This record gives sequence, structure tokens and C-alpha cells, in this order.
Amino acid sequence: MSPKITVYPARAIHTMDPGRPTAEAVAVMDGRVVSTGTIASMKPWLDRHEHTVDDTLRDKVILPGFIDPHTHFAMSAGYLGVPYLGPIESPGLCCATPGRPTRQDVIDELQRLDADMQPGEPIVAWGFDPAVQGGHLHRDELDQIVRERPLLVITYAPHVLYANSAALEQYQVPEDLDVHGVGRYADGRLDGTFTEFEAHEAAIGSSAVDLVHDAGEQGLHAMNNVAIANGVTTTAELLFGLTDHEREWKLHDAVYNAPDTPVRMALVSYEMALRNAFGDQAATMLKEWHDRNTSTLFFHGVKFLADGSFPAMSLRVRFPGYLDLSNGVRNDVPWPELHGRMRPFWDADIPIHCHTNGDESIDAALDALSLLQDEKPRFDHGFTLEHYCISSTDQARRVRALGAQASVNAYFVHYRSQVHADQGYGPDRSEAVARLGSLEREGVTFAIHSDYALVPVPMSPLVGAWVATTRIATDNTTVLAPGERIGRVRAIRAITVDAARMLGMDRHVGSLEPGKFADFAILEDDPFEVAEADLRNVRVWGTALGGRVRPRQ
Repeated sequence: MSPKITVYPARAIHTMDPGRPTAEAVAVMDGRVVSTGTIASMKPWLDRHEHTVDDTLRDKVILPGFIDPHTHFAMSAGYLGVPYLGPIESPGLCCATPGRPTRQDVIDELQRLDADMQPGEPIVAWGFDPAVQGGHLHRDELDQIVRERPLLVITYAPHVLYANSAALEQYQVPEDLDVHGVGRYADGRLDGTFTEFEAHEAAIGSSAVDLVHDAGEQGLHAMNNVAIANGVTTTAELLFGLTDHEREWKLHDAVYNAPDTPVRMALVSYEMALRNAFGDQAATMLKEWHDRNTSTLFFHGVKFLADGSFPAMSLRVRFPGYLDLSNGVRNDVPWPELHGRMRPFWDADIPIHCHTNGDESIDAALDALSLLQDEKPRFDHGFTLEHYCISSTDQARRVRALGAQASVNAYFVHYRSQVHADQGYGPDRSEAVARLGSLEREGVTFAIHSDYALVPVPMSPLVGAWVATTRIATDNTTVLAPGERIGRVRAIRAITVDAARMLGMDRHVGSLEPGKFADFAILEDDPFEVAEADLRNVRVWGTALGGRVRPRQ
């Protein structure tokens, strides 16, 4: 350990330590916080050790580094070089890619690609948004757009794959394919829609994600720059191993164990991929991987998928279902098998994360947790409901009773609720998406995440906090389900110390307390001083990881 201390004075420092919430300076030694307060209050430390005062941040506002506990940097980086069809601007390897707001824009882009590519070369495109761009695509329509070459289109949240007839022929998909999530026309023909990974596997031999080659270290560095620009210092890949465990590890190791990495990365392993690779030894193997953990790259937990996507409209909901009285699909583990599949990880004390977008899938996950608790009761087990989009008040009480927590995509309130009031779920469920108020009233620990960049929302924790406190809709006027708003302090906890809790990292990050990593979100404005309506406009100057300051580019 180096005994040298660096002191960073600032215009204001919010520690997120409720006992000592504010400070004028933070002292750092060996990448960790030594003291917060004033330079005068730090005198017992400064008298004993060599120190310097660094004025770089004197006119800035410091908070603990923001934490987005559910993202997909590696997968998203792969999409940076793939033809994009989404309705909003998307990041690219060199520059932003413009959105294609209408269905006709999508058709025009696919026809342009068809005209520009070599004969027989397949088209793989991503980002289609059925709720915004005129409903789901289907085989006959795609045949009219691109007839001769194979065409595969992946939705923005990559839960639905669309294929034209040439693609079905290329992959030799049988017309009598009988797998959960395979779509058909009324006459029984395949309609070219494959919803969730089980159907993807049956159709093309892999998940839709395997159609996209990752952009390697360049792609991860591009995603890290987005993180710095939004004050994020810790995040998590929530589908580690989806394509290839060892290749993905080497990629993450090269970037996040590098001496100059700007982001801490947690890896939450995908259970289906673990099971396919290691069978009954999946939990044992994951436990062994923890020996690789470092302070900047570490394994944490296992992820199950219980249903589909909120924006792609494939989640599962209770009565009365969707507006058309249909419903979505469960994901790759049949619900009666969930608890049995979870049990080896539960027994190994590996935290379980369960993707649950709809209230019916939340029931399934909580039923599984209840059985696990009956068989082997545990406290502080870290069972996390991921997304927790459409829920009910009774479920918030049950989450608390079973000791679970929730990592919630609250961005959807602003970016998607009004869309899905008319497309998919109806006004009641769409307006009450992300019930943070109910979780708070029941005493549940929760965080806010973005799922970046595989759903059409930004990774901007301050925007997430603004949504949580105001619940302002896309029209920038309507307040949706006002009883589900939370206060400013709780919202900022949900992107700092409570978000750290989702990853088992609250001992190390999330607040500026002695012994924790000196990770900062460095701001131009004070989020505790601006009006709540202006939280989304707070400017980010940069970040610090382990006391190493990085301005945004």
C-alpha cells in the first residue's frame, strides 16, 4: 500500500452516507476513500502521511460513481456494426446511426441493403420496434421486401427474430416445427416469427445474438465512453456466456482488467448456456470462476429468463392479457422446472437473477423462490427480479416477504408507457409500469437500470432518477401513476448504493465512505439543488475510478 494521499476539494460532495451526507473534500489513498469532510477535518490523516491537494474538481459536484446493474455492453457492441432499423438514434462504432421512425423507413432501408449487397449474401439487421413501427413483421411481408436473398431481422430487445422464406430455406426450418415461440399463420404455415431463445435455437441453431459478431475490444471501449459520459463507473453484463464463455471472458479480461479501465464490470452468467456447456456441473463451474475475480472484473450470480420483452411485446401478463386478448411467451425454462433448475445455485450460495417483465412471470419467479425457501431457508440471498415492469401491489408485498429485491427498468415510464397503452398492454398496466412507489412502501430494496443498449432507452442514470421522481410521459406533460413516484434521495440511492446491492458490491462501491473504492460521478450541476424536473438535465463532466479522474470525451 502506498501511504500517499490525494485530496480532491469540490464545490459539493454528496457521499450517500446518511450519517455524513455532505463534504467539501474527499481524500484518496491507493484507489480507496480515506476520509470525507473538509481539509481541516482530515488533518489527523494529512499530518501523518504525504499528501497532495488536487484542484481539478474544485468547481465540480462529486457523487459516488453511478451504477447501472443491468446492461449488455459486449452484445450491444456487436450491434454497432450491424445494419440498424430502430426508430431512435443509436450509437455506432464511429458515430451515431440515425433512427428510422416509420415502417416505410424500415422497408426502404432493407430494400437499399438488398440493392447494395452481393447476390446471395444474407441480410441481418436489428433494432426493429414493433410497437412503434407498425406491429410485428412476418414472412410474407418480408418476402415482398427482399425475396431472393435470406433476410433476418432482430427486434430492438433481441427477443423476436423475423425471417423471410429464403432464410427459412437456408436454415432448413421444417414447416412442422413444433417449439414454444414459433409463430404460424391461420392456415398453419410458419409466419417467420421466432419469439425467445428456445424458438431461435430451433430455427437457426443458436440465439439471434449469434447472428451478430461482437466488435471486440473496440466495441467495449466505445461502450465505456458512453458510460463515462453518463457518470457510470460500475455495470454488469447480464447474459455472460450466451455465445461462448471462454471467448467472452478473454474479451472482458482484456478490457476490464487493463490498468487503465474506466469501468468495473460484473458478469452474471446465463443459466441456459451454463447448463448446455457443463450440465449438472454448471453451479460448480460458476463457483470456480469466482477465483478469477478482481476489483474491476468479477463474476456475480446466475440469470434465468422467465418471459419475454416489454418493448418487443412478448412478456407474460395475468388476466386479461394483451389488448387483443393474446399473451406473450415464457422463456427457455418451463415455469414448473424453474425452482429445480435454480436449486443447485441456491445451494451453492450463488445469487439468482430472474428476468421477469410481466406480472405472470413475476408470479412464476416468486413461486420458485418460495419453494427454495421452504426447502432451504436463507436470509440475505440476493434473489433479484430483473426488469419488474408490469407488476401488482400484492407482488410488492410478496417480494418483501420472501426477501427478494428488484432491479427495475424505470426508463420505460417515460419512453414506452404511452406507446404501449395503445400497443400491447392497455393503459392500466402501461401507466403503472415500474411500481417503485409500491416497492418503497413495502420496504423492498430496488435499483434502476437501463438494459443498455438492447432496449430503446438511454443509459443515463440521472434520466432514470428523473423518471422515477416525476413519472412524466413521452408527451412531457402527463404524470403516469403518480402514486408510484419516489423522492429524489431514494431515486439517487437507486443509481448508487442500492444499485451496488444488486451486484453484492455495496461493501465496496455506491457511497463515499472510508475503505470503499474512490469511484466518482463528477457533475457540473448539483442534482440535490436543481428542481426535480431538471434532474435529467444535470450535466456530467466525467468520472473517476479508484481516484483516477477521466473527463468525458
